[in-house]
Amino acid sequence: MKNNMDQKMNEKNGRNIIEVTNLTKIYNGKVKAVDNVSFAVKEGEFFGFLGPNGAGKTTTINMLANLVKKTAGSAKIDGFEVARQSDEVYKRIGFAMQEVGLDETATAREMMQLHGRLYHMPPSEIKAQMHKLLKLMELERVADKYVSAYSGGMKRRFDLALSLLHKPKILFLDEPTTGLDPHARRMIWNHLKQLNKEGMTIFLTTHFMDEAEELCRRIAIMDKGKIVAEGSASSLAKKYRVKSLEEVFLKVTGHSFQEEELNANSTDPYARIRGV
Repeated sequence: MKNNMDQKMNEKNGRNIIEVTNLTKIYNGKVKAVDNVSFAVKEGEFFGFLGPNGAGKTTTINMLANLVKKTAGSAKIDGFEVARQSDEVYKRIGFAMQEVGLDETATAREMMQLHGRLYHMPPSEIKAQMHKLLKLMELERVADKYVSAYSGGMKRRFDLALSLLHKPKILFLDEPTTGLDPHARRMIWNHLKQLNKEGMTIFLTTHFMDEAEELCRRIAIMDKGKIVAEGSASSLAKKYRVKSLEEVFLKVTGHSFQEEELNANSTDPYARIRGV
């Protein structure tokens, strides 16, 4: 109880570790994927970012991690401007993407060693983190097997382990439990709660309402490139006079996840490769 109270006080009195001001992304000169968005996340907060397909969630998180270049506006991570001070930003963030991209010709242990060296971690610290994270993600027995042999769930857990190797201050998670079985999903939840309790700021996008309600203290809902609602799950339900976060989502976006269709105006997935 005391840890939770201390954490809430830190969030209330703490500084903003993520600051987004009028952030905009336009593709091909006409598709406005993110439309003049502004928000802030406090240090130590567990922040949820929800929205239907094509709402702009992934584009926003990719701009915060400097994987997609902004069209306009400002994004700061721990006081550093993402576009101009990317090296400082990379030191402070971990990022587990929606689509897991791993070197399938390497073993987990080899990849962790390489990532540790790229982050200039001392060998002893790499070894300690490797042991801790492989055990935590229940991957010890396959640590010396090629990643190509891993199941989808194993790959997701290993991708999360890699994002935590350098002990980031901020962890960005884009749909981290998609495709996981209930045991693996609960295991990830418990670990994320512990990381947050220890002071890590976590920024989560998810399509699971129960995940957002279980983990996030504050939630922003995005639709058509704009933030349309923001607050705790309970405060949003009270504001919109409904009983659940699912109903809030339905009310502010006009449909539920179950009713989603393909977005005809969605961005070209190869736009970043072409440098757009």
